[in-house]
Amino acid sequence: MSIQSTIQSRLPSLPPASARVAMAIIADPSRVLNHTISELAQLCKTSDPSVVRFCQAIGFTGYAGLRLALATELGREGATSEEAPAPEFGGDLNPGSSLAETVARIRFTETMAIEETTRNLDLVVLQKAVTTIAAARRINLYGVGSGTVVAEDLRYKLFRIGMSVNAFPNEDNALMGASLMGPEDVAIAFSHGGETSSVVEFLHTARAHGADSLVITNVSDSSAAKAAAMHLLTVVRETPFRAGAMASRISQLAVVDCLFVGIAQQRFDGAVDALEATHQAVQGPGGKDRSQG
Repeated sequence: MSIQSTIQSRLPSLPPASARVAMAIIADPSRVLNHTISELAQLCKTSDPSVVRFCQAIGFTGYAGLRLALATELGREGATSEEAPAPEFGGDLNPGSSLAETVARIRFTETMAIEETTRNLDLVVLQKAVTTIAAARRINLYGVGSGTVVAEDLRYKLFRIGMSVNAFPNEDNALMGASLMGPEDVAIAFSHGGETSSVVEFLHTARAHGADSLVITNVSDSSAAKAAAMHLLTVVRETPFRAGAMASRISQLAVVDCLFVGIAQQRFDGAVDALEATHQAVQGPGGKDRSQG
């Protein structure tokens, strides 16, 4: 996982002084290269020891290690494209950006989200989730905001291969669905920050009734991650123009694709038959797709 993405994922759990350092670096990673530890501490209204504690919280022994690693990372990212220099990538957009620069930045950040998310997926947890879902009697899905879109995407995919699956549009329906689950069922939730109260309650309710549970989130020690039996992490760089709800969608969809393909492989013969049957069902006379009129 990149340093910038690590900082982003750890931000919600950092104490206030370390969080100020994190936000300053997220806003402009080049500050680490251009400021001494004392200058950065002064900028963040904190102390040198607080900056050191921040460095340790994200896996470094001190500020020198962070500076060296971040300089390497920014240089590597700058070499990825000639359309925007390294410090600009992953940063916020501004009114002076051309459309070409905007498209380049979006391409970079979304490609990075997919790359870092899939590269850092816990394959042991992914395999367990695939096996559990493939054998489930019923799957209930729930997400809020963009999580609703991702839940619907997984619902459609699993429905196409003949699985019993629901995606709930609101909290009340999600909690009713969770209350009717049992040991043969699986609850799956989507939450970028992992602190949406309805998502946490959905997971708690499902587990209280004996169901297995999985959450896809960007924060490993979030309330939702603790509430679920299994959790898979996304890796997302968020900016004010690309808030969590927007930035998380592409990485969550990548995890959904990994889950779906794994499940379809375990249910291969039935999945192929179901895909063929559902494809034929929507074909009109002469093989014409009904959706095309």
